[in-house]
Amino acid sequence: MPNHFHILVVTLIALILFKSCDKAPKYVKPSVATPTAYKEIPPDTFKETDDWKFAHPRDAVIRGKWWEMFNDQQLNALEQQVNISNQNIALADANFRAARAVVKESRSESFPTVTTSPSIIASRQSSASTHANVSPGRRAVTYTLPFDATWEPDFWGRIRNTVIASASEAQATAADLQNVRLSVEAELAFDYYQLRSVDAEKSLLDSTIVAFQQQLDLMRVRFQTGIASDEDVAQAETQLETTQAQATDLGIQRAQLEHAIALLIGQPASTFSLPATPLTEKPPAVPVGLPSQLLERRPDIAAAERRVAEANAEIGVTKAAFYPSLTLSATAGLESTAIGSWFTWPARFFSLGPTLSQTLFDKGRRAAFTEAARAQYDANVANYRQTVLTAFQEVEDNLAALRILSQELDQQNAAVTSAQRALTLSNERYKSGIDSYLNVITAQATLLNNQRTAVNLETQQMTASVELIKALGGGWDDSDLPKVK
Repeated sequence: MPNHFHILVVTLIALILFKSCDKAPKYVKPSVATPTAYKEIPPDTFKETDDWKFAHPRDAVIRGKWWEMFNDQQLNALEQQVNISNQNIALADANFRAARAVVKESRSESFPTVTTSPSIIASRQSSASTHANVSPGRRAVTYTLPFDATWEPDFWGRIRNTVIASASEAQATAADLQNVRLSVEAELAFDYYQLRSVDAEKSLLDSTIVAFQQQLDLMRVRFQTGIASDEDVAQAETQLETTQAQATDLGIQRAQLEHAIALLIGQPASTFSLPATPLTEKPPAVPVGLPSQLLERRPDIAAAERRVAEANAEIGVTKAAFYPSLTLSATAGLESTAIGSWFTWPARFFSLGPTLSQTLFDKGRRAAFTEAARAQYDANVANYRQTVLTAFQEVEDNLAALRILSQELDQQNAAVTSAQRALTLSNERYKSGIDSYLNVITAQATLLNNQRTAVNLETQQMTASVELIKALGGGWDDSDLPKVK
């Protein structure tokens, strides 16, 4: 008993004298250049538009269900299905839950491991045995109930840094989940407004076809009365049939967009359909905050930063391998050859003692691991900074798109008005016998092309608004990351 007590005292003294030392570098979030203002919104010439506004304190900022800003009930219903049935989101969620489980696994290494392996072993000595004190042919049953405990004190921070690394990865996968969710939500809104744009263009072509059919009917009457020529009838027929073919061709694009929406909401394309609804809404005013807030609101930036922290902790894990590890082991239990005396005091046994291990030679293996960990850290820092730069590019792209599209749409609407006036004049000159019917055909085609261009520009405004919300991080904030302690 004194010897065992001596071993225990020595071990406790060693634990007190060995001060835990964290070998990981102190983590500091990588620095990144952040502009004071967006190029498209210079502070000295700031002017809000119909497409975006500056987000002042207490203003209504983008919330979690950002699509509700568009006030479209059909879009709201589809977005709700995305978050329930989309399989990419389900995959990202499973990855997050797996990463969170790894954190628990890493933390478990900080605690002792206790195992037991009870046994009942029947044995019989050989009848030919010549060993002393052994009865030939003797049968015996041994009852054993052992308990084993092992614990490795975390002197050099290996376990601590493993927990930090796995916790950082869990936070990164949580941000990945939100990034996938935001991307799918934005893709759904993008496809939805593309589909409604096709519906608007189809409605325009259908109304034009009705007008062209009436024009053709009138032209045939004029031909029969000798006022118009057969050439004029043929030109009117060509104009009508060409427009009908254009309207039919839109069916391909609409079907593919409808199928894409079905995939996003987790439904078979064969069982999903959306009623035709032409696009008539204007894009909402998207609140735009300061550039520095972008670092907090983009989930891909948060994921990249958390992986930098993970790589920093991994350096500490690899450096801890250069130092000796101490393992405390203890075994205690009961052992007897008779079940009646199995749980008596004399049947007890125990052992206790530390084990110190140190790698003496590995031909640079540990150094290579540390070098690789440092390189991985540098790679993650570069990826983080590149992600930030990409975020600013995407915001500036869509701010510029909304600003320019607003001007372009005004100009295009003026062109539609002028084309309508030119068609009216062409019809009058044709009826007066001044111009040929070819001038009317040309004016009709010009008007239709300008009207279709205007519809496409309105669609680009809606989709650019969606892309701007996505570039701003949607309604997410990095404070929403799970607190993995």
